[in-house]
Amino acid sequence: MGFWEITLSLINGLEMTCLIFALTLVLALPLGLVIAFGSMSKFKPLAYVTKVFVWIIRGIPLMLQIFVVFYVPGLVFNATGLSRFTSVIIAFVINYACYFSEIYRGGIESISKGQYEAGAVLGMTKSQVFFKVILLQVVKRILAPMSNEVITLVKDTALARVIMIVEILKAAEFFTSYGLIWPMFYTAVFYLIFVGILTLIFGFFEKKLDYFKA
Repeated sequence: MGFWEITLSLINGLEMTCLIFALTLVLALPLGLVIAFGSMSKFKPLAYVTKVFVWIIRGIPLMLQIFVVFYVPGLVFNATGLSRFTSVIIAFVINYACYFSEIYRGGIESISKGQYEAGAVLGMTKSQVFFKVILLQVVKRILAPMSNEVITLVKDTALARVIMIVEILKAAEFFTSYGLIWPMFYTAVFYLIFVGILTLIFGFFEKKLDYFKA
């Protein structure tokens, strides 16, 4: 096995890693906001159920959640289960949406109520105050914790291998059957580049929002 042959194989695995990452992010970010609003709802039964759901998801390892989504439907309903890829995406989206929801909730609740009241005095509706006054301040405050979760997501994509999804780490594991261990460590280069790019992107947005400093 040559260096370039192994590199190309890892790049193919990286494509799956990027796909899992991108789909999870695109679906979990808006879903997390919906869950956050549910947990902050003044309708107590909805808030309670949402908070319990978030507690359960955050308390169970993501690996176990992947197993549950992949195996349980077939075992419980005696029907054809979901595909491996679909199961991974569902598990990842639900898991990260719950984590994102807590970040959203913390950011929204950190804004003083005086700003809402000031907006009302100016004749603005609640939605206008939120989207025109509050939203960018919330984005500024949640950017750092959100960046941590997004970077964690990059590394968590490796958990997809537990149900035989061939992401980059699973692709590297294939070469161990040939007595080659170094491709496993070589994947660190790809992860570091991926995380480095994300760090630069988040750093750029943090500078753009510097005018919201308290």
